[in-house]
Amino acid sequence: MHPIFLTALSLIASVVIACPTDAASPRPNVLFIAIDDQNDWIGHLGGHPLVKTPCLDRLAARGTTFLNAHVNSPLCNPSRTSLMLGLRPTTTGIYGLAPWFRTLPDWRDRVTLPQHFAAHGYRTLATGKVHHGGTGGPMRMGPSTPDDQATALPPEFQVTGRAGGIGVKPDRKLIPPTPMGNHPLMDWGLFPHRDEEKGDYQVASWAIEQIQNAPEDQPFFLAAGFFLPHVPCYATQKWFDLYPDDDSVLPVVQVDDRADTPRFSWYLHWNLPEPRLQWVRENNQWRNLVRSYLACTSFVDAQIGRILDALDEAGLAHETIVIVWGDNGWHLGEKGITGKNTLWDRSTRVPLIFAGPGVHAGGRCTQPAELLDIYPTLVELAGLPRRTDLEGLSLVPQLEDAASHRERPAITSHNRGNHGIRSQRWRYIHYADGSEELYDMQNDPHEWTNLAGQPEFDAVMADHRKWLPKIDKPPAPGSAHRVLTYDKSTDIAVWEGEPIRRTDPIPK
Repeated sequence: MHPIFLTALSLIASVVIACPTDAASPRPNVLFIAIDDQNDWIGHLGGHPLVKTPCLDRLAARGTTFLNAHVNSPLCNPSRTSLMLGLRPTTTGIYGLAPWFRTLPDWRDRVTLPQHFAAHGYRTLATGKVHHGGTGGPMRMGPSTPDDQATALPPEFQVTGRAGGIGVKPDRKLIPPTPMGNHPLMDWGLFPHRDEEKGDYQVASWAIEQIQNAPEDQPFFLAAGFFLPHVPCYATQKWFDLYPDDDSVLPVVQVDDRADTPRFSWYLHWNLPEPRLQWVRENNQWRNLVRSYLACTSFVDAQIGRILDALDEAGLAHETIVIVWGDNGWHLGEKGITGKNTLWDRSTRVPLIFAGPGVHAGGRCTQPAELLDIYPTLVELAGLPRRTDLEGLSLVPQLEDAASHRERPAITSHNRGNHGIRSQRWRYIHYADGSEELYDMQNDPHEWTNLAGQPEFDAVMADHRKWLPKIDKPPAPGSAHRVLTYDKSTDIAVWEGEPIRRTDPIPK
């Protein structure tokens, strides 16, 4: 056995708590499904009145869905890193699209969720975008040397399949050049192609093959990561036809919605490829973008349905824990922007569904939940030894009884000092410069009225402030892409290496 893998196993042994299991009971399989940039525009979540996601809705009906689930970072790499490591971004210092966590000495040998399952007899497989770098980051650190074999890390998954991703693309971009760089991923719309040519269709097909050929004598941990509805949002005609080509598809927005939000809220997405609402309106692209996003959401729902059907046909549904999660949300005009990188619900609220052994059917939990909770939850559901070094909480109490109380809110961080605290009723936001927001999500679900500063809400603010992370590390070495720092002594923020001053105009 590889010496690094032996080190990983010894680390597991030092941090687990023995969990008695019935040796005669078969261990459940795990089907682990990720969706990129999927907000709460899912039928049973009620995020959009017209969205059609029948497969995910059926899965939620036979399991438990978390109606108030949130990411720990509103960006792919830190969100997925947090989930897989069981640690907050404020603990790892990973806030941007770089670095890959294995390049950092503190996390080089950290045992991830699938590795913990592999260490306890599971066959682990992955296809598509599971980590930010597909099924895992680079296997070799630094320049190639004769000692590479000795320094290579154990695989994130034992078996890997198709890379997935965009798949077929049009010959040229479908939309006009976008501001802030005209990034090649900034595209959406309809062009002639077949579903079978899309990366996500191929991801589902590979996952189906693994289910159909799964060994009978070993449980599997099968991860499938879907790229859509991440931009570029391309879909075929059949999925566009599900949604009317009129303004009824558009989300409700409020004019001057940013008037009562702190200036610092703009710093979290200061200069990004994703265009502002003003641009998509002026270029007649708002409806096209929203329909494209909805069409891609329904397409991915259908691919998940294909995998679930294969699980049923193989007779494995009743012995497989199924989990579906999204890595971050997505704005489609709300708060004057498109994209993610915010601490509001549209950017942090995601689907989180569990079904299978140990999960109550028809559960609809309104307690706050975090993606950080997935690691300890799956470990407990599968009856594996529990780990003492995870920062999430097991959701098993809520999976058994959706009304079961949770002891803390969901916490989202986007760069050091910027945190969103989401309880059942309230959203509290604290920015690095000390500015704040508070929303009554019960009476103001669109987050249109910032209550921070009104004396009658001082107690609510204080109650939520106590949940701000006690550990709040600066960006890790090698951090890049959407990284923000702030110096209180000078009142200057730095966004991707460029200073931001109070007098600088907000990029449009």
